[in-house]
Amino acid sequence: MPLNELQKERYARHLVLDEIGETGQEKLLLSKVLVVGAGGLGSPAAFYLAAAGIGTIGLMDGDTVDLSNLQRQILHTTVSVGQEKVGSAVSRLHALDPGIRIETYPFRLTGGNARQILPDYDFVIDATDNFDSKFLIAKACHDAGKPYSHAGIRQFHGQTMTVRPGEMTCYRCIFHEEGIPSGEIPRGPVGAVPGIIGSIQAMEAIKVLLSIGTPLYNSLLTCDCLSMEFRKIPLTRDPECPFCGT
Repeated sequence: MPLNELQKERYARHLVLDEIGETGQEKLLLSKVLVVGAGGLGSPAAFYLAAAGIGTIGLMDGDTVDLSNLQRQILHTTVSVGQEKVGSAVSRLHALDPGIRIETYPFRLTGGNARQILPDYDFVIDATDNFDSKFLIAKACHDAGKPYSHAGIRQFHGQTMTVRPGEMTCYRCIFHEEGIPSGEIPRGPVGAVPGIIGSIQAMEAIKVLLSIGTPLYNSLLTCDCLSMEFRKIPLTRDPECPFCGT
């Protein structure tokens, strides 16, 4: 569908980019991205996806907004405390762009609902904060054949990688210990860390959807925000991976 005049004005900075242009912007408007987690990572990822004109954004999170979230979860404000995170996020994203479609899932991802939900999307962003969910997302995306962005944050550090299931190194190839240690106390992160990593996840989604640039395939990008050092670590698929191995 051709862009209307308001859309041409809104996305004017995209339209002058050779890698996007009107054709690319129209493709973004037809794209669908599922963001699993509407917290620290999901906030910047969803914001920039909405700003970029992703036509349909799915938001999945079963939690409510807590005052301690506001130090890093920029989708929410003080008046959101006590509200469902997905409901608070819808208000903020529609204030940014009322024209995008937002599907809400006020519950956690499970193996059962993943089989129903993931087929509707073109890309998945893992913005969760626990190992169990990350392994589940990796398995669900592999089963559904959906590309996804993994990210993790802790204290002053962040990491992210992009996976095209069955073709690239997957999350399970690299991380083998399932389950977070019991009784672990959250340490950080500093609020700007998920801002950096979540923004990279949004950029990765845009690159994959438009088939531009070089996504973080077979690579783990790490960031130490205290030293502001980035490393891009080459990855190799595990032939014995229970998700994508032979």
